[in-house]
Amino acid sequence: MPKGKRKSQKQTRREKMRADKERKKWVGYGALALVLIAAILFITSRPPNAPPLDDARLSSNPILGPDTAKVTITEYGDFGCPACQSWHRSGIKEQLLATYGDDIQFIWKDFPVITAQSPKAAEAGQCALDQGKFWEYHDLLYAKAPAISVSELKNYASEIGLDTALFEACLDSDQNRAKVEQNLDEARRLGLPGTPSFLVNDTKLIGPPSFEFFKSTIDGILASGG
Repeated sequence: MPKGKRKSQKQTRREKMRADKERKKWVGYGALALVLIAAILFITSRPPNAPPLDDARLSSNPILGPDTAKVTITEYGDFGCPACQSWHRSGIKEQLLATYGDDIQFIWKDFPVITAQSPKAAEAGQCALDQGKFWEYHDLLYAKAPAISVSELKNYASEIGLDTALFEACLDSDQNRAKVEQNLDEARRLGLPGTPSFLVNDTKLIGPPSFEFFKSTIDGILASGG
C-alpha cells in the first residue's frame, strides 16, 4: 500500500476518534444540563417552606362556648375515624351546648391515628381555622367522609367559601403540621387509647360516650361548684 494512502487512513482514524471523543463530551454536557434543569424545576416547583408557628398559634384551638365556662369538654378526634363521624352525626355536641349554654366550652384537638390520610386532613382543618371557618370545614369533612384525599380536601375549601389559594398554600407547605403533631403528642401523653376520646375538665371519657353519660359527668362537676 502506498505510503501516502496509509498516512491518509491513519489521519482519518485519528479524526474519527477525535470526533467521537468530541461527540461524547457534548453528550455528557447535554446530560448534565438536563440533570441541572430537572433539579431547578424540582426546587422551583416545590411549595415554599412555611415559617414556624408562633406560640400564640400553637396555643390556639377550635372552640365553641365562652372562656368563662365552668366545664370544658375537649374532643380528641380524627377526620378519618368512623366512630368520630358517628358521634358527630349523633348531634350530642349540639345537644350539650343547647342544654348547658355558657356553662360549657367545647374544644377540638387533633388525634389523627386511624388512616394514612388523617394527618393531612387534620392539617386541612387547621388551615380552615386560620381563615375562621374550622367548624364549617369540620362538619363538611364528616359529611363527605371517608373521602379525605388531598385533592378532595382542597375541593372542600371552595364549598365553604375559603380563600382557596391561601388554603392550598397552607396545606401544600405543611404550615400547620407542628400544631397537629403537638395535639397528637398531647393525646399520647394522656394515654388516650383511640378516637374519639374526651376530657371533661380533667376527667377522661373514652368514647363515644352517650349524652346521658356526658350529662352525669357535667352535672356532677357543676354540683360541686365546678
